[in-house]
Amino acid sequence: MATFLLTFVVCLLICGFMVAALLLSRTPRYRTSADDLLTLLDETLENRVSEARWHTIVGYPIRHDPYLENVRRRCQVIMDEYGQPWRFEQGGALFSVTGLEEIRALREHLTARLSLNDRRAF
Repeated sequence: MATFLLTFVVCLLICGFMVAALLLSRTPRYRTSADDLLTLLDETLENRVSEARWHTIVGYPIRHDPYLENVRRRCQVIMDEYGQPWRFEQGGALFSVTGLEEIRALREHLTARLSLNDRRAF
């Protein structure tokens, strides 16, 4: 009987600590920044981004900045319209020439907005 009670108390303590740890911990959060998007767009223009990396960053919603969310959605539209993942697997570009032009324009627009925000900060 003593062995049963000892086992029960130890299991109860372990379960109690697990419940407390789960209640006190937070879920991990990833906040996509403008620099993350710029890096992704640069890698895309240089044909160094994989389809998995593209979808990892572009597929995650951005809730803290509406402008960056619009850029992310525009990237999704560009992938839907001009994406060529089958060519990327064969050593080609992830996007068509028109898609790369769209990405270049989007990158320039994002860079201009960031430089404008930097000037306002001073």
